[in-house]
Amino acid sequence: MKKNMAKLTAAVMAAAMMMAGCGSQASTETTAASAADETATTAADTQAAESAESSESGETSEAAADGASYTIGIGQFAEHGSLDNCREGFLQGLAEEGIVEGENLTVDYDNANADGSTATLINQSYVGANVDLICAIATPMAQAAYAATRNTDIPVIYTAVTDPVAAELADESGKPVGNITGTSDTLPVEQQLEMIHELLPDAKTLAIMYTTSEVNSESSVKKYQDLAANYGLTINAVGVSTAADIPLAADNMLNNCDAVTMITDNTVVSSLPTILAKAKAKNIPVFGSEIEQVKLGCLAAMGLDYVSLGKQTGQMAAKVLKSEAKASDMNFETISEAAFYGNTQVAENLGITLPEDLVSNAAEMFDTITE
Repeated sequence: MKKNMAKLTAAVMAAAMMMAGCGSQASTETTAASAADETATTAADTQAAESAESSESGETSEAAADGASYTIGIGQFAEHGSLDNCREGFLQGLAEEGIVEGENLTVDYDNANADGSTATLINQSYVGANVDLICAIATPMAQAAYAATRNTDIPVIYTAVTDPVAAELADESGKPVGNITGTSDTLPVEQQLEMIHELLPDAKTLAIMYTTSEVNSESSVKKYQDLAANYGLTINAVGVSTAADIPLAADNMLNNCDAVTMITDNTVVSSLPTILAKAKAKNIPVFGSEIEQVKLGCLAAMGLDYVSLGKQTGQMAAKVLKSEAKASDMNFETISEAAFYGNTQVAENLGITLPEDLVSNAAEMFDTITE
């Protein structure tokens, strides 16, 4: 608005000067006074019109009103539902703090398609563009972002990092190792095992597929191995190097298990439809780690709400962008609530009855399988 008023004032005054050159000094003074009056009137009209327009379009974000604008890079390691939900929630969290894409926020989004080298290149491009902040979704992307920004002032806010300590992004107290912090999607392993035991009391072997290069996956597998015996289960952990290994590894895994449980392994989750199809052919239940996996055909999950996790992350990022806090001074945060999600269509296909105590307290139930 101020720019428009300045342009308008300049134009009117220029007209006054031209008219002054053709008449007397008295005419000049009268013209200039008239021009000033016209400027004030026009400016008032302009302000009223812009106020009305702002009212019609909704409340302007606080940050936009302050004149601040930001450019951020959002790097996502792989394409699957939980990470997509993190990204969606992240933008919602920013918007709730007055930082709105298309208003005062420009977003550069890239997906590494589960490739570490691509993740590195994406973050190097963000550094080259000198973005105000990088949001790194998933552990490999967060590690790549930290490596790329270590000699810069660009803060990194991560999300969906299962074990920031194991990923060497934070120390044992949760303190950041540098200008990087965010949120952890630590799995509720004990709750998941309890739920699996309730649904399948006779099950003995629980299989987990994981990518050997993902430190967050190794951390999750270890938690399962440490706790499984408490529920009469042993863990058959099957490691893969790339997505290309998954079909054969799934065949071998399904020959030696009573059920499968998914973890937040980006490469494996990206191939979930393949695993589900092979498990269905053998009538073996697959348990998910979050809501999107249950929608796709997992029987159930004691899982996390990744949109909520993303919102929490966006709120952290807003503090950094507004200079209310530094990433280096903020310990990573976790989402504490896990909830039951179940799929009645999958249960029917498997001949399993979902316990009423779980169903009645479920965060959400599904009666179809998303293709």
